[in-house]
Amino acid sequence: MNNLQKKYGFWTATAMVVGIVIGSGVFFKADNVLEASNGSLPTALFAWLIGGVIMVVTAYVFSKIATRIQKINGVVDYFEQAYGKTAGYLVAWFMTFIYYPTLVAVLAWVSANYTQGLMGVEGALWPLAWGYMTAFFLLNYFSPVLAGRWQVTSTVVKLIPLGLVAVVGTIVGLTNGMTVENFTVAARTVSHGGGGLALATLSTAFAYEGWIIATVINAELKDAKRTLPRALVVGTISVVCIYMLYYLGISGVLTNDQVLAQGDAAPVRVISIIFGRLGGTLLTVFVIISCLGTLNGLIMGSARGMFSIASRGLGPKPDLFCRVNPVNNCTTHSAMIGYALSCFWLVVWYGNFAGWWGSFMDISELPIAFLYVIYISLYIWVMKTFTDLGPFNRYACPCLAGAGSLYIIWGAIQKDMFLHFLALSLVILVAGVWLMRGKRPENRRRAQA
Repeated sequence: MNNLQKKYGFWTATAMVVGIVIGSGVFFKADNVLEASNGSLPTALFAWLIGGVIMVVTAYVFSKIATRIQKINGVVDYFEQAYGKTAGYLVAWFMTFIYYPTLVAVLAWVSANYTQGLMGVEGALWPLAWGYMTAFFLLNYFSPVLAGRWQVTSTVVKLIPLGLVAVVGTIVGLTNGMTVENFTVAARTVSHGGGGLALATLSTAFAYEGWIIATVINAELKDAKRTLPRALVVGTISVVCIYMLYYLGISGVLTNDQVLAQGDAAPVRVISIIFGRLGGTLLTVFVIISCLGTLNGLIMGSARGMFSIASRGLGPKPDLFCRVNPVNNCTTHSAMIGYALSCFWLVVWYGNFAGWWGSFMDISELPIAFLYVIYISLYIWVMKTFTDLGPFNRYACPCLAGAGSLYIIWGAIQKDMFLHFLALSLVILVAGVWLMRGKRPENRRRAQA
């Protein structure tokens, strides 16, 4: 049996957009964005706004594509339709072997990092990261429907700490004058010379990333033609509003220098100041649930990676990887490959902290910038072929989204070890070309139904 059932609706798709995007990034990138902004709160907020606008415009363009193409794996299907079978295959290979597993590894680490802080122990970080990753792959393997319900639940839960910080922090800051002071006085403890607006925007790109993964469940959505575009637009706009209010909330309680000093613990510190130690503990629990919700959403995409390749009759053993378990409607063998790749990238991420590479290979941001190169190609395709759209949708929006993509890419080029990561990615893609050959599964047509 190779048919994926129509089991998800609008709320699950929207929760997947919001739930994947709002996860670890908004918590552990706040200080990175401020540091890259040379300690300037207005610059940092502007970077968050630019990143959000790029995301919303990009999602809007993709919503127009989604109404026309409904197959198995969103952006892969779009690229195949635009540039042919080989091009679609290479994008699928990139998503499967680089994009999904790198972000899964980082999210597992972030979830474990907050958990270790809550437990007050040392030395549990990497075993916890591997344990979280394993547990959620098993959840998606044995019960995809339950994994979808967890996505909705964790999305609701993660809005609690964001809402508390946004509302209470903003009120406190406007009352005591902290917000105004942070707008006028930049942090004095910026290290490494900051970086500027482009690097700050790149840091927000990680916090805003993930919405595209919602397209991988396109074949499993009820009334996908209407559901997916609505979920993309509603979800991304909601995220931008939540992020801006949240960041203002932090600036109402902590000075810019304190945000840099607290690092990833800044949101916990804000709640601890307002509600005491118990409040900080409860917020940490909510943050962990938030990160695990994002991890689950990424794994939902990673588990389907090889399936999207095999369903096209390409790659190694397509007849094996396009199979769907008739008992739990799970892409079993594809999920196993996703898990193995995530373990590999977790080791690469560990190498950063162990000093293996000499500099920091930031796999939390660089794969995202590479994805924006793919986006630009799709914008060109929309402008060339979507002749039924008006000038605004056909030209203005793709051009705006393309400009935003170029800005993100420019920020990535300035990162340490960019060329090293580029070389590694090219090696992986060349291996994909070598393994592209494969026979078309006899039941491919049913797999795409």
